[in-house]
Amino acid sequence: MPAQLSAVALSAAVALVTGLLGVAAVVRLARRSLGAAAVAAPVVVVLAVAAGVYASSRAMFLRTEDSTTVLLVLLAAVPVAAVLGGLVARRVIAADRLATTERMQRQQEARSESDRRELVAWVSHDLRTPLAGIRAISEAVEDGVATDVPAAMRMVRDSVVRMGDLVDSLLALSRLQADGPGVQVGEVDLGDLVSDTVASLSPLAQQRGIRLTGSAAPGVRATVAAGDVQRAVANLVVNAIRHTHGEVVTTVTAAASGDVLVTVEDQCGGIPADVIGRVFETGFRGSGARTPGDGGGSGLGLAIVAGVARAHGGTATVVNTADGCRFCLRLPVVPAQHNGP
Repeated sequence: MPAQLSAVALSAAVALVTGLLGVAAVVRLARRSLGAAAVAAPVVVVLAVAAGVYASSRAMFLRTEDSTTVLLVLLAAVPVAAVLGGLVARRVIAADRLATTERMQRQQEARSESDRRELVAWVSHDLRTPLAGIRAISEAVEDGVATDVPAAMRMVRDSVVRMGDLVDSLLALSRLQADGPGVQVGEVDLGDLVSDTVASLSPLAQQRGIRLTGSAAPGVRATVAAGDVQRAVANLVVNAIRHTHGEVVTTVTAAASGDVLVTVEDQCGGIPADVIGRVFETGFRGSGARTPGDGGGSGLGLAIVAGVARAHGGTATVVNTADGCRFCLRLPVVPAQHNGP
């Protein structure tokens, strides 16, 4: 009886030590691969039991052949344990991925909802301001208070233009953010398109004492939606004009590895690190050295740039430079995919 108790104690001790070592190994393995840890866990259980039984058999002075037979029978369960662990691992990994995806979707939905609310608030404010001006001017003209009616009408016209630009931006952004946005594409010389766009913004730049410079490599052609690309380039240049602290805004068009790059560089002083990653979000307006977005408007300008890039299979990026920042619109020579109107 004492011998049997001693054998049982030894078996338990060996199984415990083997199991603890196995648990430590599984924990370390889990830090690298959850699936591998799930496979290893049941194998560790079988090995711990096998080690305990083998130690007990040896303590009870069974023949070596008998002890080996018992051990082999127990070890035969290792492949079964590994297969079971593999099945469990697949379920665990699938469940983890599903939970991660759902969590990311909830976070994205919450963020999108917050952005939509902010956008509605900003757009409402931006529409209310010109509407209030139009109402005040019309009441002044009606009451005979406004002595210079032509000047009052020019102010009304300017307010209407601002409202029209905002509505146009909202419509453009809505179309670009729709599933499978339809774009009419055609082959154009992007150098000429960008140059014409920049030239049309010269009056705005001159009003602010800013000089527009740049260059365009000859023969840079691409199949794009000309109107959308022109709007995107205009938004980048206007954004730079409104926020630069220097006297020069530089726009360069060049070909690079099968793509066309349109870069707009200014001297805005840079974008804060906690803001630069969000400048292309719809309605986002930051603070600091530069307020990104649609030049103090609703924050739609850069979102439209990003939408145009996505619709053509390209990208829109921004990096800080020594004294400002550089926006880059990258467009493939031929869009990855596009739909008809």
